Amino acid sequence: MEGMALSEKVLSTLCEEFEKNNHIDPKKYAQYDIKRGLRNADGSGVKAGLTLISNVHGYVLSEGEKEPIEGSLIYRGININDLVEGCVRDDRFGYEETAWLLLLGALPTAAQLAGFSETLSELRELPAYFAKNTILRSPSPNIMNKMARTVLALYAYDQDPDNTSMENVLRQSIELIAMLPSIMAYAYYVKCQTFEQKERLFSLGARNLSTAEMILHAIRPDGVYTKQEARLLDICLMLHAEHGGGNNSTFAARVLSSSGTDTYSAISGAIGALKGPRHGGANIKVMEMVEQIEKGVKNWESDGEVADFLTRILQKKEGDGSGLIYGMGHAVYTLSDPRAVILKKYAYDLAEKKGFGDEFRLLERIERLTQEVFQRQTGLEKIMCANVDMYSGLVYKALDIPVDLFTPLFAVARVAGWCAHRLEELLTGGRIIRPAYKALVKEKPYIALSDR
Repeated sequence: MEGMALSEKVLSTLCEEFEKNNHIDPKKYAQYDIKRGLRNADGSGVKAGLTLISNVHGYVLSEGEKEPIEGSLIYRGININDLVEGCVRDDRFGYEETAWLLLLGALPTAAQLAGFSETLSELRELPAYFAKNTILRSPSPNIMNKMARTVLALYAYDQDPDNTSMENVLRQSIELIAMLPSIMAYAYYVKCQTFEQKERLFSLGARNLSTAEMILHAIRPDGVYTKQEARLLDICLMLHAEHGGGNNSTFAARVLSSSGTDTYSAISGAIGALKGPRHGGANIKVMEMVEQIEKGVKNWESDGEVADFLTRILQKKEGDGSGLIYGMGHAVYTLSDPRAVILKKYAYDLAEKKGFGDEFRLLERIERLTQEVFQRQTGLEKIMCANVDMYSGLVYKALDIPVDLFTPLFAVARVAGWCAHRLEELLTGGRIIRPAYKALVKEKPYIALSDR
C-alpha cells in the first residue's frame, strides 16, 4: 500500500510479540468446557434463542445420539419444496412471495403479492445522486465490500435511520430488499469499468420485472435472458433467502440488532460476515476444486480415477491443501440438503443445454463417492451429503453469471432472512446478546517503564 509506514521487518517483530503474549493451550478449551464456535461437542449449535421464522432439520436425537434423516428446510411452517414447486406449477416467480412470507409470517394473498411485487419494483431505484456519489465515484475490486459500504451509506439518506419501531424497521427492510440487487448491479458495473476496462451499458430494466429478471437484465451486456434462466435464478434466490437464526451472518445481524443499533449497521455487518470464505464464499471453493479435478482426472466417468483424486485431496496432496472436499458435509443436514436436491432437479436441463452436462455428472459422481473415500481414508464412519454449494456454483456458471457475483447474489437473496430475524430480535429478544469468555490471564503488578 502506497505511503505505508510499517515495514515488513517491523510487522514481523510485532507479530512475534503478539503470538508470544497471546498463546492459549488448546487443551484449555476442553478443560473449561468452552463451546468453540458456539458448537456443542456433537457439532450441534448452542441454543441461543427462539424463532418462528424457519427450521433447518437434518437429524433426530434418539437416546442421545444423532439419527440421520433426509433434510428439510421450513420457512414459516412451509416446506421449501412445496414453496418452490407451488411457484413452478403456477408458472410464476417466487422470490417476492418468499420475502413476504419470511418478513410477515404468512403466505400473501394474490392481491398482497401483486402489491408487494409492485412496491419492490418501484423501490429499486436508488436515491437521487446516490449511485453516482457513493458507488460510481469510489469503486471497489470486491463487490461484497462495496455492497456493505453502500448499505451503510444509506443511513445518511434516511430521514429517520435510528428509529427501531416495527413500522420503521419494516419500511427499511422492504427498501433494502428492493435496493440490494440494484446496489450489486451498480457495484459490478463500476468494477468492470474501473478494474477490468470493460465498457458496457447499464440498465435496471422495466419496472414490471421480477427480482431475478431484473438481475439478469442488469448484469448481462445485452440485457437478454430466457424465461428458463430467470426461473432457475429465482429458485436460487428462494433457496438462499433464509437458513435459520444460527448461521453466521444471520446471527451477526441478530447480535447487532440486540444492541439497538440501526438497520443499516446490522445488515452491513451481516454482509461482512457472509463475505467470509467459510460462509458465503464456499461455492467458489467448490468451483476451484472441480476445476482441479477436471484437469487431474483423465476420465471423468471413471469412479476409480475420481475416487483416487478425492483421496489425494483428503491427503492434502491435491486441492488447496486444506484436506477438505468442498461442497460435501453440513453442520445440520445428514442424508441430504434439500436445497442441493432442488437445485439438481431444476438445473440439469439448463446445464445440459449450455454444454455443462459432463461437469454436472462429475459433481454427482463426487457426491456419490466422497463418503466412501472419506471412510476408507480416515477409518471414520461419517454420514455426509452434498450441500447447496456443491451445485450452486455450476448453476451460476450455466447462467453466465461471473464468479465475482456468486457471493453477492447470496447476499441479495439472504437480506430477506436477515431483515426477518432483525425484526424478530427487536420484537422478542429483549436483551443484548453477550456470551461470556473465560479469562485465563492472572493479575500481575504494573512495572514502571524505566524498570522494564
